[in-house]
Amino acid sequence: MAEQRKIVSGVVKIVMPILLGAAILYWMYRDFDFRSISDVMLHEMDWTWMLLSMPFGALAQMFRGWRWQQTLEPVGEHPRAMTCINSIFMSYAASLVVPRIGEFTRCGVLRQYDGVSFPKSLGTVVTERAIDSLLVLLVTAVVLLWQMTVFGTFFQKTGTSIDTILAGFSLTGYLVTAVCAVAALLLLHFLLRRLSIYNKVRATLGGIWQGVMSLRSVRNKPLFIFYTLAIWGSYFIHYYLTFFCFDATAHLGLSCALVTFIVGSIAVIVPTPNGAGPWHFAVKTMLILYGVADQQALYFVLIVHTLQTMLVVLLGIYAWIAQGFMGKKAAS
Repeated sequence: MAEQRKIVSGVVKIVMPILLGAAILYWMYRDFDFRSISDVMLHEMDWTWMLLSMPFGALAQMFRGWRWQQTLEPVGEHPRAMTCINSIFMSYAASLVVPRIGEFTRCGVLRQYDGVSFPKSLGTVVTERAIDSLLVLLVTAVVLLWQMTVFGTFFQKTGTSIDTILAGFSLTGYLVTAVCAVAALLLLHFLLRRLSIYNKVRATLGGIWQGVMSLRSVRNKPLFIFYTLAIWGSYFIHYYLTFFCFDATAHLGLSCALVTFIVGSIAVIVPTPNGAGPWHFAVKTMLILYGVADQQALYFVLIVHTLQTMLVVLLGIYAWIAQGFMGKKAAS
């Protein structure tokens, strides 16, 4: 019975994100004429800029691989650079099938081919995610202050203004929310204490903690900072150059690109394959606020997201084949 529940839970975790993304996409494109896409791509789109943008998508993932190799050194792990890069390529491709599985995929690849400790590598992934989240939050704060008027309009259009949300709460609502929050924290604490009984879990958590603390011992901190900035700089250029593929977005400028990039980056937190659905909705809404026609905004998000997703797939296939030829690291 327990095994059946695990299977059902696993299926739900895979199916629900896909259904969520599909539902959002269906709602957005329910009246869309998909036959017009071919005409736009063949006759209206400037493919030069799209082709120029693609290397930056690959470069962003390569910088992430090099940074990961550097982060693993303080915990006594020394994987090959190409194994780190290939594992990143494969992790992004795997996340298209099962959202959020990429972190485990890349750790598994390093374990299989270079003998890297899975708990330690997972800990460094946590470190990386924390650093990336901090950077995104800082950039978001700057962009929010810079483009406050546009964000205010976005919140009003989507019905997510803080005033609207708070107005819906009574005194009882606040109390219930507070009680639920405290109960959730207590339950989490209880579960963590129960889990720590088992030696295997304790060892895993210890490895993760060791990985988190590894950042303090990174040998070349300026290089780590460079890699971090290069990752997100490459992602942005990968996205920004696509603006010049379409007449409707070519004139919008750097500020619009930065705002929509940040909003799209936040939207992909919703666990759908490569952010499909939430990313489309968020970026399309912001483009409309900058004066892009609804139809043209739909063309942009659909074409750009599809082609960038295809790049992720191709890089994943390449990495899988290349890593197979590389084989396992020779024992030292």
